[in-house]
Amino acid sequence: MNPFLEQLTADNAAVLLVDHQVGLFTGVRDITVNELKHNVVGLAKAARALGVPVIHTTTAATSMWGPSIPELLAVLPESQEIHDRSTVNAWHDERVRAAVQATGATKLIIAGISLEVCAAFPAMAALADGYQTYVAVDASGTFSATKREAGIARMQQAGVIVSDYATLMVEILADNAREVAGEVYGALDMDFGTLLAQVVASYQK
Repeated sequence: MNPFLEQLTADNAAVLLVDHQVGLFTGVRDITVNELKHNVVGLAKAARALGVPVIHTTTAATSMWGPSIPELLAVLPESQEIHDRSTVNAWHDERVRAAVQATGATKLIIAGISLEVCAAFPAMAALADGYQTYVAVDASGTFSATKREAGIARMQQAGVIVSDYATLMVEILADNAREVAGEVYGALDMDFGTLLAQVVASYQK
């Protein structure tokens, strides 16, 4: 089957969050800090609601780039291991690769700061190792518009699937009749969805 046509599911997917750290957030210029926080937190919450494994990694958290943003830490289990590493490419860290392999996933959804390095490098490396990789570009950020454009172009040239975070999670949801649908849409926190629910509620009175 063409991998671009094979559906994401909770059984075949995992999420890799790379370097959503306080220090790196200070340099992000292609998306507002509030929007980026909203999106990566929504991605993590929706993944957890759907039962999709989440792997969390940082770079030099105690020195150069500081800890992960507290909003992200708040939605992940306290027992969640954070793989702090020195390698630029998260895929080159054995612990990160082992954590992904342990999930049994064949598809890997990645978000990171910066987009063209921290998301793109592991996406391309994991793709070379046989995974189908996706990058949630709006749950990633970088330091200029040029870096964003170049990073997306390079990933697409390599065969990485580029998408937004909400679409990837809704693809995994697959059926709005599922009991978890409300929790997933709540995690994605889409304003228009809230408005629609209010309209529906008004007609049910």
